[in-house]
Amino acid sequence: MDNSTKLSNQWELSLLKEAIECGILNSDSVLDIIMSSKKEQIKKMHPYAITPPSKDGGRWQTWYKGTDGKKKNIKAQTEEELLDKLVPLYFQNSYIDKLTFHKLYEEWLEYKKTVTNSPNTIKRHTQHYSKYFEPSCLHTTKIKQVNELLLESECNRIVKDFNLSRKEWGNIKTILNGMFQYAVRKKYLSENPMDKIQIHVKFKQIVRKTGKTETYNTDELKDLNQYLDRMYTETGDTAFLAVKLNFLLGLRVGELVALKWEDLSDENHLHIVREEVRNQITNQCEVVEHTKTNCDRFVVLVPKAINLLQKIEHTGNYIFMRNGERIRARQIAYVLEKYAERQGIATKSTHKMRKTYASNLNAKGVPLDSIRELLGHSNPNTTLGYILNPLTEKETYDLITKAL
Repeated sequence: MDNSTKLSNQWELSLLKEAIECGILNSDSVLDIIMSSKKEQIKKMHPYAITPPSKDGGRWQTWYKGTDGKKKNIKAQTEEELLDKLVPLYFQNSYIDKLTFHKLYEEWLEYKKTVTNSPNTIKRHTQHYSKYFEPSCLHTTKIKQVNELLLESECNRIVKDFNLSRKEWGNIKTILNGMFQYAVRKKYLSENPMDKIQIHVKFKQIVRKTGKTETYNTDELKDLNQYLDRMYTETGDTAFLAVKLNFLLGLRVGELVALKWEDLSDENHLHIVREEVRNQITNQCEVVEHTKTNCDRFVVLVPKAINLLQKIEHTGNYIFMRNGERIRARQIAYVLEKYAERQGIATKSTHKMRKTYASNLNAKGVPLDSIRELLGHSNPNTTLGYILNPLTEKETYDLITKAL
């Protein structure tokens, strides 16, 4: 290569770098341009005919010479897909061939940041990758060398070494699925190797939780409500009413403390549209204009709930206020912690209010699908995990006796 060519290439690279820095181009655009250019080059240099399907349902095909010197047939559903398969055969030293597992993860994570509004999700992915994949042999392996056997072996090793439950593995598997789906969409790979991965080792066995620990039974709820009424009378603090009300609403605690008066859509419904979240990067609590599932919903206001809301003075945009400030989720948790401390019993978390609500509705015969909608779940199987026995032993015994 002569000096003039070198200078020309350097000038072109500097222009490309400047275009990316100025935001005229992004890395996705550059890679798409490179791939398109390579496909055009292949069309010119490929010595064999690229033929379309000869009949309906057929495939495009061509030939190529393998490393052993023998001709091999290659097929695809479209001409574009066929060219995608030819690119790595002609450009062995390309970006894709140098791409490592870790580099793909970083590239996918940058993409993920553009399609999620949850910094907490990004932080969890970062923590999981650091814990499970950075020590793995996958970390430095080139993507082209990550075959199904290697990937399956490492997945099984991770489950076994870390004694993961099926649910925990599902959370970690999200990273792998996301990375490889991204790689397929970027034409780095022709298929997602995770589609064929199976876990053969045993998952950690999780003991099924019961209503005794996951809900407030009838007697406990009666006692708690008496405590909340007494404390509200003494202090006027709406945090006590918030706890009492949530057993009639079943909201996530972040949704509860983000309620505004404007959310009273009519006299019988609350419109749930936002929630409090903790930003894992800044460690600050903030209200975001969406729920956990990014779907708004309406919950029913029964007469008891309406009576509680009528007791609350309008002192700001938010329903639950203290000294001119919005009550935080942590303050709701503190109410339950203080109650448990005074009673000398184990604390039941704010999420147990939600499970108690779902369990009571189920015990009274409310259809599962209605409970699912009220909780804001998209999958009824998720709702089933919230339904336990909220009755006392005597109530349960009496029901069984009546049934039999």
